[in-house]
Amino acid sequence: MSHPTPPQPAKLVIGVFTNDKNLLPQVLESLTNQFGDIDLISPWIAFDYTRYYEPEMGPDLVRRMMAFKPLMDQDALSSVKLATNVIEAELATHTRRNINIDPGYMLRERFVLATGKNFAHRIHIGSGIYADLTLLFQKGAFQSLPWTYPDYKAPQMQSFLTQVRNKYIKDITTASES
Repeated sequence: MSHPTPPQPAKLVIGVFTNDKNLLPQVLESLTNQFGDIDLISPWIAFDYTRYYEPEMGPDLVRRMMAFKPLMDQDALSSVKLATNVIEAELATHTRRNINIDPGYMLRERFVLATGKNFAHRIHIGSGIYADLTLLFQKGAFQSLPWTYPDYKAPQMQSFLTQVRNKYIKDITTASES
């Protein structure tokens, strides 16, 4: 018989993409007010793997990723996604989003994103939000899955996520030693 064990805390990772970099300071202020200080932030990365968002958000989209200092409970991911949806709505022009905010979390063995869209590989985690197992960490590197978004397969993204994973391991080790 298996016995329930509490899950380890996770490192909150949030990606934003937009074609208006001037929105980032306002978004960062909202995110840090809700989730704590940021300890890692990526450079701007071209978001040119799909044109799916262009009708709503326009062309020339760029992404920036950030990881937060406080560790989070894994079961808080649905509430984080709902909170980021509110920020998106506050910055929308009529019904058109100007920014897309994608929260997820990092563990030693995997990177998970939150989404409001159901699909065969996504697990409902509450309040209409699903967990998308995006990347596995095996044999010293991230491994993509058949459904992994192309931008999360890119070397620049995986390099940043490796930094996040390394920082997470340091954070979780320090927390367990206290």
